[in-house]
Amino acid sequence: QAQLVESGGGLVQAGASLRLSCTASHRSFTSYIVSWFRQAPGKEREFVAGVGWIHGDTYYGNSVKGRFTISRDNARNQIDLQMNGLEPEDTAVYFCASKVRVGPLQAPSEYAYWGQGTQVTVSS
Repeated sequence: QAQLVESGGGLVQAGASLRLSCTASHRSFTSYIVSWFRQAPGKEREFVAGVGWIHGDTYYGNSVKGRFTISRDNARNQIDLQMNGLEPEDTAVYFCASKVRVGPLQAPSEYAYWGQGTQVTVSS
């Protein structure tokens, strides 16, 4: 089973950038898609971005399209999320997750494996 570890979160001001990374431990990514989700206090978990592991196809949630860029590094078993133009509304715990089977892309229930999350806080 995949073991995912996120890193790169922090406290920044509005307009700043952060780069998050997610690494698979003990084994490579074998899922169809690896994605980033985020969850703020009192809110539901939200799809942020996903990448197809084999071909590198990318997908973005409406709230981040044009500001965030997802990429994968097969050799390092790693996916990155470059976040530019951060806004206070982006404040959340960011999780990476691995999707094994076909199904709805943006549904958290479709993802079998999750990391512990990394906190991103954007001040105004």
